[in-house]
Amino acid sequence: MNTEALITMVLAQGFFVFFAGYFFYRVMTTPPKQEPDSYSENDDEVVRQNQ
Repeated sequence: MNTEALITMVLAQGFFVFFAGYFFYRVMTTPPKQEPDSYSENDDEVVRQNQ
């Protein structure tokens, strides 16, 4: 393998490893979003009762 091909291969692999690691870090360190309370969303709905 010639020098240019080796440099290209190493740079391409480094590029993808860097971005994969960066986004993996972002996913692992992002705090979870607060989910709304399912009961508070349904407060204005009328509850039907079986007769």
